[in-house]
Amino acid sequence: MAQLQPQVCPICSVKILKLVGGDRVLFSAGPPGTREILWQRVCQYTQKPGCINQKSQ
Repeated sequence: MAQLQPQVCPICSVKILKLVGGDRVLFSAGPPGTREILWQRVCQYTQKPGCINQKSQ
């Protein structure tokens, strides 16, 4: 089974891996997280066009 390439956000450069149980976000520092954690830490503050994590909570 081939591994999928991670999505990389052009705004904040995080990597998002598509997994069966839910997406996994790989931050540059610290443990992996979810898209919700990414939104809480980064996306809600930047809100720039091109962000790949548009799912606000």
